[in-house]
Amino acid sequence: MSTMKPRVNLYQAAPETSAPTDASASIRLGAGSWIIIIVLLSLLVATDFVAYLGWTVEGGIEVSTAGYVAMAAGVLFSLAVGCGLMALIFYSSRSGYDEPPVLITPENRPEGPSQCGHATKGLK
Repeated sequence: MSTMKPRVNLYQAAPETSAPTDASASIRLGAGSWIIIIVLLSLLVATDFVAYLGWTVEGGIEVSTAGYVAMAAGVLFSLAVGCGLMALIFYSSRSGYDEPPVLITPENRPEGPSQCGHATKGLK
């Protein structure tokens, strides 16, 4: 009779411990949350109204070709910066740069030259 070690499933999902048990608990909002939502929605409506006025008040103004080119270049540049930053976030997360710091105690300190970036010999 041989004894076998139990297999560990590395791909098994971890149990969710922070999820609310009641579905309606995540939907309930307090008075402060409703005030914030109302203020943000009113700012959105006010911004849309000002943008509408800006486009319709002066009917005789036309945008030149250079204006459209500059607008397209600005949009493309903004998209490139946003996509680049998102790619850096995913790279950082997958590479382990976002891991919490670990305290290096004297018994765990690696042997060899100091990692501080400066010489420590000769100091008393």
